[in-house]
Amino acid sequence: MTSTAQVPPPGARTAHPDHLGHVVFIAAAAAMGGFLFGYDSAVINGAVEAIRSRYDIGSAALAQVIAIALIGCAIGAATAGRIADRIGRIRCMQISAALFTVSAVGSALPFALWDLAFWRIVGGFAIGMASVIGPAYIAEVSPAAYRGRLGSFQQAAIVVGIAISQLVNWGILNAAGGDQRGQLLGVEAWQVMLGVMVVPAALYGLLSFAIPESPRFLISVGKEERALEVLKEVEGDRTDLKARVAEIELAMKSEHKSTFKDLLGGSFFFKPIVWVGIGLSVFQQFVGINVAFYYSSTLWQSVGVDPTDSFFYSFTTSIINIIGTVIAMIFVDRIGRKPLALIGSVGMVVGLALEAWAFSFDLVDGKLPATQGWVALIAAHVFVLFFALSWGVVVWVFLGEMFPNRIRAAALGVAASAQWIANWAITASFPSLADWNLSATYVIYTIFAALSIPFVLKFVKETKGKALEEMG
Repeated sequence: MTSTAQVPPPGARTAHPDHLGHVVFIAAAAAMGGFLFGYDSAVINGAVEAIRSRYDIGSAALAQVIAIALIGCAIGAATAGRIADRIGRIRCMQISAALFTVSAVGSALPFALWDLAFWRIVGGFAIGMASVIGPAYIAEVSPAAYRGRLGSFQQAAIVVGIAISQLVNWGILNAAGGDQRGQLLGVEAWQVMLGVMVVPAALYGLLSFAIPESPRFLISVGKEERALEVLKEVEGDRTDLKARVAEIELAMKSEHKSTFKDLLGGSFFFKPIVWVGIGLSVFQQFVGINVAFYYSSTLWQSVGVDPTDSFFYSFTTSIINIIGTVIAMIFVDRIGRKPLALIGSVGMVVGLALEAWAFSFDLVDGKLPATQGWVALIAAHVFVLFFALSWGVVVWVFLGEMFPNRIRAAALGVAASAQWIANWAITASFPSLADWNLSATYVIYTIFAALSIPFVLKFVKETKGKALEEMG
């Protein structure tokens, strides 16, 4: 998808739409794709042990079923831009919603393990599309004066989606008597958990019919009159609308569409700045954050926590994730991206190291000793809090700002791909690593959190307060 960075005409930066509530509704509707992203990321948490039991599979096979959705995400994210430029942002959202709805039904009613894996790939493709289209669409329809705040809806929707899915899972598990394979509505509880995803998917699809197409896409296909109507709707009468159309047309003509070739150079294949972006993406995942959302209930059950309580702890972790994200949104423009990343790294090292220490003790009657159990639980929440208030938000801010204009789109694509791959590596490896040595697994995550500190200090430059044209 083409870049949306442009210099607004005089008055556009302070222009206020006549119906701000409507603009907020438009952005919130588009951010429902982020909600689906978060919901899908965490809902599988409630089905892990049931899938292992029903299909009688080992940790390695289980991990592939859980992680395979990320392959679909990578493909969806890689193709979404071109699809949206051909058929429009709204149509892309509708395709994503339809695919996710079908995926939810298929995942809830699988007849074999490979069938479940297939539907997870389909759902992943839909999520990958939504994760790209949402932020791009919001940037294209938001008035300049509100773009930053409306853009943050996507990340907020992701963390809310994670929390809601954990709460719904907990409620379903209680309704099934605390058994993931307990009967509920004629199927097993874990199937209901996956099937409930139909509701947010259908809502996303319905909302996509209630919001306008992006003015940028309308102009690109020659529908200037409709583009003017949408601009009036989101920016108000006080903006020179014809000047805005002319500005968008000029920006589109002058844009350099970056390619993979533009990223090559330097001593190690890519330009140094591209490697920094890849490094940020990899460190963000290699601290093991997605273990907290894909496997947290399994993790707590493995150290003796009751299944229903383990789901409740997963929900409280999600609430901490929301709190941390709000803190990041408040401070990322005040204290800067780099200091926030360093604060987060230090906090994550402490939390992960304490978890590694707690998990090093032998279980007594199938449970961790009381002291170590409480340390593990508190440390897990500390880890998620410090990740959320730093790397969870800061990395995406860095990736959107740090690259020179001429390579931004291509470099962001490579960095995002690296993030999906790293996410898959952590998600696919955790069950086997945990079976081998849970404490040592957390030592590995602690080491990566510690290494992120010198990486940020040496290689990452602060982008706070700099124009995108200054990057290079």
